[in-house]
Amino acid sequence: MKLGRLGVWYSTDKHAGPAQIAAFVQTVEKLGYDTLWYPEARGYESFTVAGYMLSQTKTLHIGSSIASIYARDAFTSRRGMISLNQLYDDRFILGLGVSHVPMVEGMRGHVYEKPVPAMRAYLNGIAKGEAGAADFPICIAALGPLMLKLAGQMTQGAVPYNTTPKHTAAAAAILGPSKWLAIEQKVTIETDPARARALGRDELSRYMVLDNYRNAWLGMGFTEADLSHGGSDGFIDAMVLWGDVETVKAGLRAHFTAGATHVAIQPVHAVGDTAGRDGMLAALADT
Repeated sequence: MKLGRLGVWYSTDKHAGPAQIAAFVQTVEKLGYDTLWYPEARGYESFTVAGYMLSQTKTLHIGSSIASIYARDAFTSRRGMISLNQLYDDRFILGLGVSHVPMVEGMRGHVYEKPVPAMRAYLNGIAKGEAGAADFPICIAALGPLMLKLAGQMTQGAVPYNTTPKHTAAAAAILGPSKWLAIEQKVTIETDPARARALGRDELSRYMVLDNYRNAWLGMGFTEADLSHGGSDGFIDAMVLWGDVETVKAGLRAHFTAGATHVAIQPVHAVGDTAGRDGMLAALADT
């Protein structure tokens, strides 16, 4: 499977229902984006909603970003991935991740294991007995060097989230030129600094309480002060690109310059402002 230049990242849980999901994925497809990435959190089950989105489109790739390895065993993930691709013209990408302690232990009741060994064992389980496993359209959520190395060794590549072009450059060096480096980048086309940063802080608040992200941000050079009180202006500006269209496009292109092979744009907008969301995607589709 080839991965195109631009994608969209957006949570299916933000939609009011199936009609809104269908309308959105069709909009993304019409705008010419290659892939729509979606997370697995507290709402829709990952493979079920992927099937629905695939059924509502004709050419758009649908990628989980991510499906938790604690939500289903490796055999089920393999069969789900193969089934969706057989049913929908090889348009499903299985993005896997280790999730976070609150989601794994608090919500699911499992024991959260060491991330890299847990992912390695899971990938071995998916590949077990499959001669063509090396070609499976699988990538993994990877931020640290060990997980990035594993992504390069055992999958098509990595889908980093909440990162910077500096991190993209480091990830590209670890993965090598033949692997996918599909990064997510939040954006808002908003020229008022206070409004842009307020939207950014609201969007990032759910991630700033999660140790995996906090540790990754500290590794990227941010400080505890940057991560306090909703995030410093510099931190918010790095995580959520804002400004006019050309300013945002320049920020997206910085990831390509750093070595990304694919950039998934996540529009950040006021609750319910679907017109603003779709307008941003239309404006950025030729980045």
